[in-house]
Amino acid sequence: MGVLTLPQPEQRTRERIIVGAADLIRRRGLAGSTVRDLATHSGAPLGSTYHYFPRGKQQLAAEAVRFAGELVTRVLERELRAGPAAGVRAFLGLWRQTVIDSDFAAGCPVLAVAVEEPPGEGDPEAITAAAEVFTAWEDLLSASLREHGASPRQAAGLATLIVASVEGTVAMCRAKRDIQPLDDVAAQLETLIGAAVTT
Repeated sequence: MGVLTLPQPEQRTRERIIVGAADLIRRRGLAGSTVRDLATHSGAPLGSTYHYFPRGKQQLAAEAVRFAGELVTRVLERELRAGPAAGVRAFLGLWRQTVIDSDFAAGCPVLAVAVEEPPGEGDPEAITAAAEVFTAWEDLLSASLREHGASPRQAAGLATLIVASVEGTVAMCRAKRDIQPLDDVAAQLETLIGAAVTT
């Protein structure tokens, strides 16, 4: 048995900033959030934020996107063991809960960053991180679909459709203040997955 190691205070501060940034970005977007806003939302001093993220907002946003992406990835990995339909139900359920629990104020921080205009200068670090997260989700879904009988091409296309439709529908639900679009998409995806898999 390994020794349980608790996060050091420095690690906890950095993680708190990342979690706070992910939460603010999913509510307000990246363009609508300054580094000061992100620090304030996480309860961390501005100086600490720049200490941990010396490249500024793009670096912090990229870390927040990766953090949020990893949380969803873990859910997908676990639920996809029961098959692609179960994985997609969990994926949809996670975003459904996020939208409802926030009273339609929060969506997906990965999407929020992905739709931002890239910075005029320097590396669009946050958008690159968003692309990596979307690809990771697509890869997991595609692999599960292939394992359950879908052809490689069909699996790849359906995985992209799942991620794109869920992300877009979350934005629709927030705009309409209505969860029905997500439920409608869930039913359609369930039908498409059933037609694509053999087990």
